[in-house]
Amino acid sequence: MTCASCHFHAGADNRSKNQINPGVERTNIDDPLVQDATFQVGGGANYQLKPEDFPFHKLSNPDDVNSTVLSDSNDIVSSHAVFNTEFVEVVPGQAEDKVNQKEDSIFNVNGTNVRRVEPRNAPTVIDAVFNFRNFWDGRAQNIFNGVNPWGLRDPNAFVGKANKPNELELVKVSLKNSSLASQALAPPISSFEMSADGRTFQEIGDKLGRVDRLRQIGEGFELDVFERGRKLPRKLGQKLLPIRPLGKQIVHPEDSVLGADSRYPKPGLTTLTYERLIKDAFKPEWWRSTKRIQINSDGSRTIVDVPDPQDNNQYSLMEYNFPLFFGLAIQSYESTLISDDTPFDRFMEGNTTALTEEQQRGLQAFQTQGCIGCHIGAEFTIASVSHIKTQGRIAPALFGQQPVEDVGFLNNGVRPTAEDRGVGGNDPFGNPLAESRLALNGTFQQLLGEEPSVLPTGEENLGVEGAFKTPTLRNIELTAPYFHNGGQLTLEQVVDFYSRGGDFRQGDFPGVLPVLNLSAQDKQDIVAFLKSLTDERVRFEKAPFDHPQLFIPNGHPGDQNSVTDDGTGKATDELIEIPAVGKNGGNAIKNFLEQG
Repeated sequence: MTCASCHFHAGADNRSKNQINPGVERTNIDDPLVQDATFQVGGGANYQLKPEDFPFHKLSNPDDVNSTVLSDSNDIVSSHAVFNTEFVEVVPGQAEDKVNQKEDSIFNVNGTNVRRVEPRNAPTVIDAVFNFRNFWDGRAQNIFNGVNPWGLRDPNAFVGKANKPNELELVKVSLKNSSLASQALAPPISSFEMSADGRTFQEIGDKLGRVDRLRQIGEGFELDVFERGRKLPRKLGQKLLPIRPLGKQIVHPEDSVLGADSRYPKPGLTTLTYERLIKDAFKPEWWRSTKRIQINSDGSRTIVDVPDPQDNNQYSLMEYNFPLFFGLAIQSYESTLISDDTPFDRFMEGNTTALTEEQQRGLQAFQTQGCIGCHIGAEFTIASVSHIKTQGRIAPALFGQQPVEDVGFLNNGVRPTAEDRGVGGNDPFGNPLAESRLALNGTFQQLLGEEPSVLPTGEENLGVEGAFKTPTLRNIELTAPYFHNGGQLTLEQVVDFYSRGGDFRQGDFPGVLPVLNLSAQDKQDIVAFLKSLTDERVRFEKAPFDHPQLFIPNGHPGDQNSVTDDGTGKATDELIEIPAVGKNGGNAIKNFLEQG
């Protein structure tokens, strides 16, 4: 699996089979160790979603939140990725790891494992460079530590540096406004997204690595790599360094980034290995040393003067620093994915005919009905670097009765808070993800590197439980389904949701959204305006949104009642090919559940 496996369509995912997570983030008050394993939509894993399944919270009157509930589901539409396996070892130079299959009590069809589905909808990576923090719960920190997503929160995050080949030391790095690099390091070690269970970038020692299973279940499977007390050593560098980049994928000869290095019609790049790319991109002090770094059984590190080539717990400096290289490389690439050529952009530049009359009315309604309160600026989100730079990281809430919140994170009543705490959860070290809660408990400066702009007066003054990052609205026409649970299929359904003031006006976070009572004309105009935020380069995969060939798993032959075992306890795959495209783009890929 790769990053693009879940972010290949307008930076998001348009697959519709085996895309349901039963809601494993839901808190079971009676027993937090018990996960929700019931598929309410479709009745099981590997279900093919249908338009009539949406929205997941159906009302007899979509304009009235208090009208009769026709149906309700806490399931999540997200992205299927890997099978449930346990990591054994990498084979340097080989794409496949050695793994053992593990029984999956949730993601199976009649006892045959199917690919696991992540617990939150995959957001677009296009324009994600403008986010101050990334992921729905903001866990990808603004400061990149070169090791994992946790920034200054992890005091044990060190990289290696050799000012001379025979002088190696462990040092800290702290790169601001680099949450894209932080987020890049989470999926490769997630046993839901890209990895077998137990494969990690780096070790965290026994003191910091032990996370009790009770807390981990409550916060979700993204944190499952911290289940073990002493984490296993980093291995991804050992695996990838000897491999030819994109060695199994065709690269279009007119690819806007890689075309000059394409081996077309053969797969891969002319560059022989990832090792060569690292040497070309980074200064030698980050990858060249005669010494090695040993990861001991207790998680501590030892710099080894005389390396033992037979010791699998010893790593070259390049292998040890692979998370640093990987994170910065992903950030550099995703920083080019900027969508700034839309009808709206041309209208703002002075072309008064760029928007239709309907879209102009929609823009006016968008501004007067309060949408702009959360979706502000050219980024169309208050979770942006530019907004937080001027407004601070925590501030009085925009809506409701809670006076202090993390800027850019809101509980807008998509689902009951207990189903997913969002930014109200904790990191693997037991600290709150919510920066406003860090300010309350006095650890804001220690864990974030600066003083808070606001000091909450008490826990009752926080608005963080069930709050999620405000996404950009750019290209929203292309990125259905919507919200962190993927529970709305169309923009019309989304506008209905906001018109009625949300779906769950729960007691612990009352009245977060105002009831707008939009007219039918206003709704139609707002949807038309939202479509003016589509960049046609994204729709047709033109530069900088072109890409190499991709092969994506698309569920499994069969359905939620029957699949075919491949002989190892897991279901056979169905793959779809996303052809390589160059700078001039290609055919538009259909949107989620688009007909015709």
